[in-house]
Amino acid sequence: MQTRQLGSSGLTVSALGLGCMDMAGTAGAAAMYGAVDLDEANATFDRALEIGINFFDTAEVYGPYRNEELLGAALKGRRDKAVIATKFGFRIVDGKVAGVDSRPENIRAVCEASLKRLGTDHIDLFYQHRVDPAVPIEETVGAMAELVQQGKVRFLGLSEAGAATIRRAHATHPIAALQSEWSLWERGVEEEIVGVCAELGIGFVPFSPLGRGFLTGTQPRAEELPKSDYRAHDPRYQGANYDANMAAVAAVERVAITHAASAAQVALAWLLAKGPHVVPIPGSKRRVTLNDNAGAVDVVLTADEIALLDAALPPGTTAGDRYGSKAAMAMTRL
Repeated sequence: MQTRQLGSSGLTVSALGLGCMDMAGTAGAAAMYGAVDLDEANATFDRALEIGINFFDTAEVYGPYRNEELLGAALKGRRDKAVIATKFGFRIVDGKVAGVDSRPENIRAVCEASLKRLGTDHIDLFYQHRVDPAVPIEETVGAMAELVQQGKVRFLGLSEAGAATIRRAHATHPIAALQSEWSLWERGVEEEIVGVCAELGIGFVPFSPLGRGFLTGTQPRAEELPKSDYRAHDPRYQGANYDANMAAVAAVERVAITHAASAAQVALAWLLAKGPHVVPIPGSKRRVTLNDNAGAVDVVLTADEIALLDAALPPGTTAGDRYGSKAAMAMTRL
């Protein structure tokens, strides 16, 4: 597996990370994207390390808590082989999200709890999961910086922050990485945020780089999915939106044939071609998916192929809202 440095931070990780969000499911419920298989999840962690993927992405809110516990147990005895990223920033009440919370006292409490669940004495990359409008970003990052000074955190990150917030945060303490949704069907960050990160030397970590599976060309319509599956409620998977968004899949599949690659590999290769500071974190709960995604690093797209993919679904043309919830949308790019 190739490696990349997240911007100018000095943090080196595998060129592809592993998004762990759905591996442990949710307390008292199934996972967002199909059934949970903890044995297969653990085997997937093993396989990731075996092939050189060492960048693992989790969060306090995944589960809640269960995902960090799963990852911590999986890495027991081999913590030195992994780069762990986790996140704070939500208020969790009775196992459910009840708003955002980036007060310094909450940041410190979450850090301590995450360290315990992960079974480690340090977090490699600690993200603010969502911007808290009630707390100045300078105050939030200041509290995060104290954790760096204490040796509990190595590098700082933001998730779904807007350009102005990124600048203010980075002026307070160096930000190593921004995590935001970016893929062929979600390109809003290209308008300003990607450029700001490149300018400031901040790595970019795209989540949902396969459009929640849509870009693989294997996913059914929302109407054909069980109601427990998140995508059954995703506007971009529904009705006429699904048909319109298939333009991106058609382009990906056209390029995939040329490279004897999978559609997923091409969609990931498109992101990797956007700059050496870009490190996608596709979610994989199974070894077969992980192995396929890993092959993306060997797919080298030509300029013409990149232009073809760029034109398939230009920024702002994806059919359907990014989230089905106005509340979820309201927490992005602040």
